[in-house]
Amino acid sequence: MSLYEKWDREERKQKMDDKKKVVIDPEKCKLSGECMKVCPEKAIYVKDGKAVIDYDKCTLDGICIPACPNGAIREIE
Repeated sequence: MSLYEKWDREERKQKMDDKKKVVIDPEKCKLSGECMKVCPEKAIYVKDGKAVIDYDKCTLDGICIPACPNGAIREIE
């Protein structure tokens, strides 16, 4: 990762802390894997049979939200 990418990620993370988060509803998630396929930061993974978001990697680009066929991912304030 270049210095610019690291700085850009840190800046986006700081903005993210002030605004919103992306969350996965475990009741709706069927582990289709579509969110993991589209996430450019590879911030979504499966742990103990549940999809989890790594907030250190997540940049809130929102690509995962429409990718989920079950509507399990959403933004919250």
